[in-house]
Amino acid sequence: MAHVVESKKACAVNPLKMSQPLGASLAFLGLDACMPVMHGSQGCTSFGLVLLVRHFKESIPLQTTAMNEVTSILGGYDNIEAALLNIRKRAAPKIIAICSTGLTETKGDDVEGFIVTVRKRHPELADTEIIYASTPDYVGGFEDGYRHAVTAIVRTLVKPLPVKPDQVTLLPGSHLSPADIDELREIIEAFGLTVMVLPDMSGSLDGHIPPDWRGTTLGGTTLEDIRAAGASALTIGVGEQTRDAALALQEIAGTPLEIFDRLTGLAVNDHFLQRLSQLSGKPVPAKYRRQRSQLLDAMLDGHFYTGGIKVAIAAEPDLLLAVGCLLHEMGAELRCCVSTTKSAAHALLPAETVLLGDLEDLERGAADCDLLVTHSHGRQAAERLGKPLLRIGFPVFDRVGNAHRCQVGYRGTMALIFEVANLMIEQIKHHHATDWPLSPEALRAASTVAADPEFSASPAHPSLAETSA
Repeated sequence: MAHVVESKKACAVNPLKMSQPLGASLAFLGLDACMPVMHGSQGCTSFGLVLLVRHFKESIPLQTTAMNEVTSILGGYDNIEAALLNIRKRAAPKIIAICSTGLTETKGDDVEGFIVTVRKRHPELADTEIIYASTPDYVGGFEDGYRHAVTAIVRTLVKPLPVKPDQVTLLPGSHLSPADIDELREIIEAFGLTVMVLPDMSGSLDGHIPPDWRGTTLGGTTLEDIRAAGASALTIGVGEQTRDAALALQEIAGTPLEIFDRLTGLAVNDHFLQRLSQLSGKPVPAKYRRQRSQLLDAMLDGHFYTGGIKVAIAAEPDLLLAVGCLLHEMGAELRCCVSTTKSAAHALLPAETVLLGDLEDLERGAADCDLLVTHSHGRQAAERLGKPLLRIGFPVFDRVGNAHRCQVGYRGTMALIFEVANLMIEQIKHHHATDWPLSPEALRAASTVAADPEFSASPAHPSLAETSA
């Protein structure tokens, strides 16, 4: 269990953390025909918009209530009313999703009361669903905002329905890419199950060329699918951040839940597929037995380059756990771990300490490390230290293809292992050209890991390791 320590610095230097409203906006972007709105100043929205556009390389629909000095003091009802009416008139979304900002939270705007008043005064809004999530950006972080937004979606739109035994609801965490969601959907459907993904960025932020432009999100979870989640036989959450929404579904519709702390790794995917097999009554498809065998071989190939290395990692809690645990399983030591906000996920991390801090803390702790792992804002620290950087999380704006990067399931885990191993190969080539392909230090570290009886190619679950004839 990692001990969590909060940084006592007077200010953040090279911040790691993204804000709650930004995380909530990402969740709302996973809904079809939706218009996300930040209730705050234009600057709050434009800053978040820039990061979303740079990360996904897509046009992002995001609006603002455009608060100014006067309305910040007198209250934002008029701005909420004008925004709702203008958005409905110009874009005609099925859903308008509002998240607050530090500005309006400090004032204390009663946004939920504003929405009730606007609906009474303007019955033409009856055909538009309105969701509100409280996401002050002076507390919490990106993951917290996403968590509050998904919970608000469930509580606002989901109603109990007769249970369909072959239907499940998938709640992906904010750390999952559109490709990750596609992979999980494909796995679940391979068992003959119907899956409702909430929210579904794989439909709206997957990098496709849309046939038209309506001014709203183009793809994602439809309003009908959100409501249909009330009929699911099981809720599957990926990441601790999905627990609140899963509990809300259980409270509203009585849906049992299972939260997977991560789906990056071998044993966790074994359990995931076994749970789906149990629910569907069908055996694990041969395709995934084959992928499991490939992952085992990838772990054997990759551990020669990851065994014994020291890693400095900075990320949101659920992503920190997913990537950190895999690196630990591959023989790496988590020497420096920095995160953004408190989470139950930290207790599961195989490290001594987790520091709630910034990228300056990461740089200081990474002096004797072999690999840095964080988002694109850590690239300068990696350059100054002369260390390789594995880019993960949000934002990654100096690389393309973020929407298509898969790091879950057997196949995604294998891709991540190869990415890390190849980074280390390049580092070894750079510093130990005469010792190529491996330096003596790397060889000794790899031999230590290979000799560890806990590191074995023997399957943890024989039923999954058996391949078809």
